[in-house]
Parts: sequence; structure tokens; C-alpha cells
Amino acid sequence: MVEMKYSTSEYWSRLVRSFTILLMTCDIYNFNVAEGVNPEVEQHLEMGKKLLAAGQLADALSHYHAAVDGDPDNYLTYFKRATVFLALGKSRSALPDLDKVVELKPDFFAARMQRGNVLMKQGNLVEADNDFKVIVARDPNNVEALEKSHLIKQLQERVELAKHYFEHQEYQEVINILEVAIEHCPWNPELRELRAEAYIAQGELFKAISDIRPAAKLVPDNTKAYCRLSKLHYQMGEEDESLLQIRECLKLDPDHKECFEHYKKLKKLVKQLQNVQDARNNQQYEECVRHATQIMKTEPDIMPFILRAKSFLCHCHSHSGNINDALKSCSEVLQLDPDNVDAMVDKAEAHIANEDYDAAIRELQEAQERDQNSRKVQETLAKAQKLQKQSRKRDYYKILGVKRTAKKKEIIRAYRGLAMKWHPDKHDGPEKEKAQKVFIDLAAAKEVLTDPEKRERYDRGEDPLDPEEQQGGHGHPFFHQGFNPFGSGGGGGFTFKFNFN
Repeated sequence: MVEMKYSTSEYWSRLVRSFTILLMTCDIYNFNVAEGVNPEVEQHLEMGKKLLAAGQLADALSHYHAAVDGDPDNYLTYFKRATVFLALGKSRSALPDLDKVVELKPDFFAARMQRGNVLMKQGNLVEADNDFKVIVARDPNNVEALEKSHLIKQLQERVELAKHYFEHQEYQEVINILEVAIEHCPWNPELRELRAEAYIAQGELFKAISDIRPAAKLVPDNTKAYCRLSKLHYQMGEEDESLLQIRECLKLDPDHKECFEHYKKLKKLVKQLQNVQDARNNQQYEECVRHATQIMKTEPDIMPFILRAKSFLCHCHSHSGNINDALKSCSEVLQLDPDNVDAMVDKAEAHIANEDYDAAIRELQEAQERDQNSRKVQETLAKAQKLQKQSRKRDYYKILGVKRTAKKKEIIRAYRGLAMKWHPDKHDGPEKEKAQKVFIDLAAAKEVLTDPEKRERYDRGEDPLDPEEQQGGHGHPFFHQGFNPFGSGGGGGFTFKFNFN
């Protein structure tokens, strides 16, 4: 059983104080530790004292164990061991030793004072008060015992008042009142659990966890606390921590029904979250969409997981060319999280794919207001502005009548159909000149959009065939690239031998 430990400075100050009381008590009772003690026990006591002075508490404790076993009627030996237990933060182990001291020597008030302090920290206020009152009855001028007894009365009143406010759903009052009570009774799990419930009622889950976590360790086999911790972390969207806590519950009780049911659902969700992240990282956007949809089916109610699933849908729809789905998902994310810059960028990308550059620029300018240092926002905004400028010139996608997300095969298919329609050999008279111009534009569009490097440049807002953007370019951009769709013939009678592949 793990218990809350004192801080280093606190437990050493308590240790010094306890042994100061011990030495004073020895003087009062003129107690000679060596008198009537066999040499072996005396040796263990001496070693324990040296190790204690050196700060080696665990080793000192082993010698006090041996001393108690060798002289089970020596109340001071029990008291020394209890003090070491307390220095190690093991108050539950110290209590039996303090009980034994009081049993062997009822008028040893140093032990009663120590026991009263431990009981008060554990929240056993009635029992603690009994010890303090016994001391006051024999020594009415004992200031510490008087103050502690008065404090206990105040604490009891506070605890009852906190319960009253909780019943009337006045949760902030509960939290305020219990602050002092828990400060003086830090090892009382009931008080921490009561305050945690008040925090939960106010939606302050993180603060509730900070109370339930120590409560889980203060009670042996506290499966209820671990289950509650897991579900609180789950509500906050912290699946890894939730999984850690639910496993602690199942370690204590593998057949715990509530913990096991939550564990099964949680394991499934964790796997789906990993799958969707992997799909996104690997740019498998259709798989990403499928896994994100599964997450929303597994967990349709907990907002952090819904938001994450929708964020994946926003990103992956945007990059897979599902424009309408992307705009819908990204809008839903921004309704839940208006400051989500990543969703703004993904939504802008969908607008760009939809060739709505004005909408993309507005979205990105808003994102820039929220995060002025985002390189991703700056780069996407620059791209959108270039594309907006480019759209006022030649638009190769529009020339071929394809979307920006079109695959290479789709582009070639569109080109073939239009090239057959506008082949100059099929036109006469005034239409022939128009057909020649259209045919050249079609060939230029195919040249750029079927070349990965040129298409990437074009999608960034740069026209690889625009002489204004190239060094030393003259004339029609397509001829500038050294390619003539009309072959070597010139003048009036063209002979076209064009490869449509």
C-alpha cells in the first residue's frame, strides 16, 4: 500500500522534533535505554540511531524491527520505530506502534500527541480529539494539545457544513470550505472525494483528478478511484492516461465489470486513433477518412474525441479532393474550436481546390490574425494569392475542363477529347485560326499538368510556360519551351502528326 509522503524538509523537521520530544521524555522519566536491555537489542538501537542520523531511514528501520522483536515490552523502542515510519510517510504502519506505546505506558503523552496528529491527518477526528483531551486532562497548560482540540472542533463543523452545501448543489461553497479541512486532514480520502465531486459538477475535471489521484493511494485496492480516474481522463480526451488508470483497476481486480467494459472500448478507440494518425502521416487520405468515421461511431459523445475525428476528416477530405466534405468538416471543427488554425488552413486548401481563391485568402488572413508566426499559414496564403493572380491569366485546369485534384489519366483523357475536337485539320476558314490557338493552349495545358515538376510549380502559383516568369522567354509560352505541336511545317498548309499519348 503506497501512502502520501512528506516533503523532504517536512519529514526531516518532524523527525528532529519527534526525537527531541523523545529525549525530553527520557529525561522526565529518568529512563535509561540501556538498563535491563540485552546487548544485542542495545546494539540494534545504537545502529538504528546512527543510520537515522545519516538519513538512511530504510536501513535504520530494519534495526528497529530487530530491536522490537528482541524486546517487545520496551515502549520507547516502539516509539522510535513509529517515528521512522512517519519519516518514511508510512502513517498506517506507525499507528500500531503508537497504540502499543500507549498500551504499555498510558501516561507517555509524547506518543499520544504523535498519535493524535496522525489520526487528525487521516481525518479520524473523534479518535484524535480523545488523545488530545487525555493530555489536556493531565496537563491543562499543554498549549499544543489545547490548540489541536479546538482545531478539531472547527474541522468537524466545516466537514458537516460542506456536506450540507453539497446536498444543496452549492459546489463552490463545498470547495471553499474543504480547502482548510483537507489542509489539516490530507490523508482523508473521503474529503478529497467529496471535493472532487464538487469540481466535477463544475466541469473542473483536472482539479477533480488532482484530488482523486491521492485518494486512490490512500485506500487499499481502491478500484473505484482508479475507474473514476480513467473515465475523467477519457472525458478530457487523454486516452493514454485513461488506459494507464484502467489497467491499475484491472490489476487490483481482473474481473471488475465496469473497468473491463471501459477497457475494451478504450482499447478499440486507441487503436482507431493510431490508425487514423498513421493514415494521415502516410498521406493515405481515403483510409484516414474511413478511420476517422469509425472513431465517431465508437465515441459519438465525448467532445475531445469528436473534435479530433472531425479534424482528421477536415484535413484528409481537403487533401483527397473531397471539396464539399472538406468544407463541411472544417466548418464543424471551427464551430467547436474557433481558434483552430490547422482547420483554417485545411479549409483554405479546400477553397483553393475549388478555385475559390478569395474565400481561401479570407480564411488564411483570419488564421494569420490568430497565429502571426505560423509558417504554414504564411506559405498557404502566399500560394493562394499567387493562384488568384494566376487565375486572371491562363488556367490550364479550365482549359482542359478538369478539377485541380484530377489525376494524370483524367487529364490525358480530357486532353485527347478536346484535341480531337479542336484539331486544326478539322476546321476551315476563320475557324481554323481559332482552332490553332485553342489547340496550342490544350497542348500547353497537357504539357504542364502531366509533368509532376511543372504541375507542382503551377499549383504553387507559378506558370512554367509564362515568359514573364521565365528567363529570356519570348513569344508564345508553348513555343518558348521548344515544342511545336504543328511539327516542322509552317505557313498556310499544316500537316498534323500529333501524338495524343
